Amino acid sequence: MNLNTGDTAFMILCAALVFFMTPGLAFFYGGMVRRKNVCNTMMACAAIMGAAVVMWMLFGYSLSFGGDHGGIIGDFRWAFLNGVGMEAGPYADSIPHLVFCAFQMMFAIITPALITGSLVGRMKFKALFLFVVLWSVLVYYPMAHMVWGKGGFLAAMGSVDFAGGNVVHISSGISALTLAIILGRRRGYEFTTYRIHNIPFVMLGAGMLWFGWFGFNAGSALKADGLAAHAFMTSAVSAAAALLTWMLLDVIKNKKPTLVGASTGLVVGLVAITPGAGFVPLWSALIIGGLVSPICYFGVALIKKKLKIDDALDAFGCHGIGGIWGGIATGLFAQRSVNEAARWDGLFFGDYRLFLAQLAGIGITIAVAVAGTLICVAVIRIFTPLRVSVREEQIGMDISQHGESAYPSFNGLDQ
Repeated sequence: MNLNTGDTAFMILCAALVFFMTPGLAFFYGGMVRRKNVCNTMMACAAIMGAAVVMWMLFGYSLSFGGDHGGIIGDFRWAFLNGVGMEAGPYADSIPHLVFCAFQMMFAIITPALITGSLVGRMKFKALFLFVVLWSVLVYYPMAHMVWGKGGFLAAMGSVDFAGGNVVHISSGISALTLAIILGRRRGYEFTTYRIHNIPFVMLGAGMLWFGWFGFNAGSALKADGLAAHAFMTSAVSAAAALLTWMLLDVIKNKKPTLVGASTGLVVGLVAITPGAGFVPLWSALIIGGLVSPICYFGVALIKKKLKIDDALDAFGCHGIGGIWGGIATGLFAQRSVNEAARWDGLFFGDYRLFLAQLAGIGITIAVAVAGTLICVAVIRIFTPLRVSVREEQIGMDISQHGESAYPSFNGLDQ
């Protein structure tokens, strides 16, 4: 088939939109932390933007999408992007192979960046950087291959994931929870009130994420077609429903809606719709988005208040829990009439097979993420401690890890 200039232009734009999400995440996370840890939190995203692109070009794309070994990982046939050119590739017949590669590269950037939200204020930057490099190899590339690669194990099993519920959100969320437990809580966690230092940053980041997410989900159609439009609209509807539901929860609990709550709600709505955006009917996006906010709202409370786990910015509470709900909801509501890539209709329409495949896929993703994280930590501890010293934590990560301050003219007490 000949290359289609409309599809190509659309997919290049979508790749740029997904890239834009990582700076958006930096603002979203950066606004939520204490003043003394802003640069460190945003620097994690910046460093990953560099490392992930170089790794993708050297070997990441090839391991994710080149060849197949046991349905788990690719090989090095496309290392250094050798053979990945301007003609169509095996994954999309109307766009250049390089465009597909570029689009997928943006997912490899933002996924490890999501993990950093659980580690705020206590992980050595060197350890974090090494973790991201190893985790990409041990968790992300195999997950991308198993779900989206030719011969991938989870795809062969019948599990579906339109734009990254398993690959992006569950894998990063579970790894974030595992790493937060290993690191331990921030010192004084039980006695300290952690105030959000810059709420406008949080809203700016959430808006950038929503904007970029349209490329994330609609672009996963790999064409400028009706399926892309469908994924675009399910994403908008789910995010809006979740935003409104989180506002309602704020009003019920605190008598006032909050901007941070609305921002968080729209993000979890996007997380939840990601695996099913191109599989579920539009009306179900209202249900998926409407239910994810209470699920995540009470999930965060359980993790922080009952289990006392210091998932600082709710990386697991939002991406892990939201992604798991999204994967389950895809098994409930998917319809072959929306997208024939699904082998079966969802449980809501009378067929249980997709639902079981989704549960199995989620379970396997969790196992891969936990095992990969534990291996990464074991290797990193050979070279460097995971945590900063008590003194470094007290003075803040910006000064101790980077020698810079986000607000050098500020002289008051820190929050």
